[in-house]
Amino acid sequence: MSKNRLSNYEPVERTADGTIVKRRGRGIKAQEFVREIRERAANLDAGKPKPPGRPPRPPPEPPQPQPGNRKTPEPKSATIIRWIEQRCYVPEGRLLGQKFVLLDWQKDAIRDIYDNPSGTRRAIFSYGRKNGKTYFAALLLLVHLCGPMYRPNGQLFSTALSREQAALIFAAAARIVRMSPELRGGVIIRESMKVLRCPELGTYYRALAAEATTAFGLNPCFTIHDELGQVKGPRSALYEAMETASGGQDNPLSVIISTQAPTDGDLLSMLIDDAMSGLDPRTVVRLYTAPMTDDPFSVETIRKANPAFGTFLNETEVLAMADDARRMRAREAEYRNLILNQRVEACNRFVSPEAWAAISGPAEPIDDCSEVYAGLDLSATTDLTALVLIGKKNKLWHVHPIFWLPREGLEDKARADRVPYDQWHKDGFLHTTPGASVDYENVAIYLREIFEHYKIRKIGFDRWNMIHLKPWLLQAGFSDYQIEQKWVEYGQGTKSMSPALRELEQLIVEKELRHGSHPVLNMCAANAVVEGAANEKVDESNRKLSKKKSSGRIDGMVALAMAVGVKPLALKVDLESIIG
Repeated sequence: MSKNRLSNYEPVERTADGTIVKRRGRGIKAQEFVREIRERAANLDAGKPKPPGRPPRPPPEPPQPQPGNRKTPEPKSATIIRWIEQRCYVPEGRLLGQKFVLLDWQKDAIRDIYDNPSGTRRAIFSYGRKNGKTYFAALLLLVHLCGPMYRPNGQLFSTALSREQAALIFAAAARIVRMSPELRGGVIIRESMKVLRCPELGTYYRALAAEATTAFGLNPCFTIHDELGQVKGPRSALYEAMETASGGQDNPLSVIISTQAPTDGDLLSMLIDDAMSGLDPRTVVRLYTAPMTDDPFSVETIRKANPAFGTFLNETEVLAMADDARRMRAREAEYRNLILNQRVEACNRFVSPEAWAAISGPAEPIDDCSEVYAGLDLSATTDLTALVLIGKKNKLWHVHPIFWLPREGLEDKARADRVPYDQWHKDGFLHTTPGASVDYENVAIYLREIFEHYKIRKIGFDRWNMIHLKPWLLQAGFSDYQIEQKWVEYGQGTKSMSPALRELEQLIVEKELRHGSHPVLNMCAANAVVEGAANEKVDESNRKLSKKKSSGRIDGMVALAMAVGVKPLALKVDLESIIG
């Protein structure tokens, strides 16, 4: 039996570095054996062509990200919403002690502010009363005081017209802090000063009332303007002071939360209109309001202005307020402004938009009417002058108004009053007189033409400024006798105007009037407000149209009331002449 070749050699072993050594001292020429094996292998490969050299291996490519593996940054709004719902607790009501759960419309508001690609400088949120405005504002405040949007040493403020209103947001934020285990240890509450302070972050909050001087020297990075709709007119010293004071910040934020202002000329209305135009991408707005043409007392209309209706806004109470406004017309304006969030002044409006729209049918010509009555409201030299004619035809009284303004400065006046006088002039609804004031000579000449064209029985006029018009009437062709017989001085107090308004109101309610939807007269009707004599309650026997309390021009309605008011005077004269 042949033996393995390796059996002729002594046992060997290989060390860790690959060297072959003999084991236990047995002598063998191990190195010669290895050399012999290598030489045989080399001889076998000598006749073979060598393979071409391999190109260097390219470096490994970096791993490609797989779909779904890349983490996108979380939107700021998501962080804020999560912080509110995890750290803040409801401090009162039936959900007392539970964590806040924001409604979808509240989350949308937060997304509008903090996810705006252009960055948000001003945010405006307007809806009806009792929709959780105060607590929502308090939550946003805490987000900037001690939440994810804090700025080290940041100054935060809330503003309001009165001290009581200014204290509401502070009180709400303080209650939330006291209810939260995570917040009450880090936020100091100073009740008497209406101040919240977070010492660890250096942030500071204070509630300010309408004392504009206190706003100077401040450097706010976050401001809440509460119920800015209460500001009457286009300016607020406190608002302007706070907005200019924030100019030292890189990205200041102002949040306005309020019901709508009563008129288009008020500050909040101007801010909303500008925001709705979309010209400034850094201003966001959410306006919940009911259209003026909708049924103001239906549930569907109420929902449009109240996003919290049916949740934490008491549905029963709101519907009860709607029923009160339906029964008592004096409460309708307040209901429309505060509940439906419409631009309606909470005052005694003479005619509702629905009632006025119901008689907006075409006004037929009154050239052939046997009885035409007129009212003339003479203005100051630069204001609106109105002449209104009424004539009865087919059992309806048809209204034909004429208006004058100075031609010079018409565009400026349109911008100042926020009314398209210039367009109305182009469309033929508004006459102009040369120069910068209403020329009584032009008015007198036009009146003479009117008297020649229509069978005018009586014309009522306000005695104010009549002394300046009468000479021009005589020059235009009127005789003293005509002025004495046809022209009737009509007082503007409650004694004269109450009967006229009662008669005009009856015609409107019975739908016996047609005004043709004349745009200038429509404006006057929308602005018309009634008031009583000094310190007396307003009722049917104690009313007059108030230019002082009205939000805009009402001259056309004053002239219409006088035209209606002189009808009984003409009838009385006719009866006396027949009896006598």
